[in-house]
Amino acid sequence: MHARESFSSLFCVCLEDQQHHPNQPNEKKKSFFENALFRTTREIKHGMQSIARPCGVRVASSRATSSHSPSRRNAVMPRMDKCTPKASALSAPSARESRAIRGSESFKRDILKREKASRRSLKTKATGARASALSEFKEKFPAAETAFYFAAWYFLNVQFNIINKTIYNYFPFPWFVSCVHLGVGLLIMTFFWTTKLVKFEKPSQEFLKALTLPAFLHAFGHCLSNVSFATVAVSFTHTVKTLEPVFSAVGVYLVSGTVYPLPVYLALIPVIGGVALASATELSFTWLGFLTAMSSNVAFAARAIFSKKLMSEMTPLNLYNYVTIVSLLFCIPFALFFEGSTVAAGISRAIALKGQKDFVMALLSVGFYYHMYNQVAYQALGKVEPVTHAVGNVGKRIFVIGFSILAFGNKISTQTAVGSAIAIAGASAYGIIKAKYAEKKAA
Repeated sequence: MHARESFSSLFCVCLEDQQHHPNQPNEKKKSFFENALFRTTREIKHGMQSIARPCGVRVASSRATSSHSPSRRNAVMPRMDKCTPKASALSAPSARESRAIRGSESFKRDILKREKASRRSLKTKATGARASALSEFKEKFPAAETAFYFAAWYFLNVQFNIINKTIYNYFPFPWFVSCVHLGVGLLIMTFFWTTKLVKFEKPSQEFLKALTLPAFLHAFGHCLSNVSFATVAVSFTHTVKTLEPVFSAVGVYLVSGTVYPLPVYLALIPVIGGVALASATELSFTWLGFLTAMSSNVAFAARAIFSKKLMSEMTPLNLYNYVTIVSLLFCIPFALFFEGSTVAAGISRAIALKGQKDFVMALLSVGFYYHMYNQVAYQALGKVEPVTHAVGNVGKRIFVIGFSILAFGNKISTQTAVGSAIAIAGASAYGIIKAKYAEKKAA
């Protein structure tokens, strides 16, 4: 295109010159046209070099074309004429090839998109099939689901208590550790929500207001339980906490006015007597450990009652997640007040004794077991009545007391062992009588 434009411009110049000088001799006109043709040839040569070289055609050098001999100029022109069709032939397939490449890349992208969509569809179908099968199993065997929750609850709680007491043996800061329990739980629930393992439920303003009391009771009971764990033997704390059904029965009456038959309340007498007998000869007994364990009974019994009311608005897992968030906000001020000035020195001593990695891993693991056993406990609470849940909590304490004695080698007197057994037996009798009463009421 550039060569044609140059030739046209030169031709126009020649015509204009001829019009301005019509009386020039023919030889001068002929020389003028030859010069124009030479200049045009040179322009074409420079424009076609990029095409002639890939074609394998050698373009004449400027020295060869500088001659005014018509034979040399005629020798150059045919070579270029032969090459010109080849250049056009090359340019056209190049465009077609580029379009074909673009088309093939687009086709590949479409195939990849379809494969990804197909994999997502298959994964969704498989997940849906598993969820459907699990839902059918739960509907067909509801007792099996409840039993699984209780078994997992017991196992996780045993692991929590052993690791928790191990930490208190070299790091006696229960208020700070209580915050760590809830903080690790916050990380776990965030993971569950972001991965959609647990469906996120947005709470309403009314729900958050109603949640404040159960969350405070949870924080209060949790911190006091940890103070008791750090002060006395784990077995003794859990023996005292077998009294929780007593406070639960009283709380149900105060909140909803529910009155159970006399045999239900009589079954609580062995529980009270057994705890008193065990406490009288407990080698690790302190009033701080005893009173904090009793106070945690009150808090947890009330928490179970008020949480049961909120379960009609949200699933148990999400309810406990929000309880954890608000409870952490209540625990932090207590930790700063009681241990804020000494916890830094305690952390330094623990790291020097155990090493930073082991100390941090111990805190993370105890927080994990704490959060998971409470989540499962809330799942169990959603399946049974609050008093039955409290009795199940007593059964859990049987495992905790036994495994803690084996793990730490705690020495207990015969009277303490007998008192603990009476308390546990009374709690079991209470649960059986309460279940029969519930069945008669439902009938």
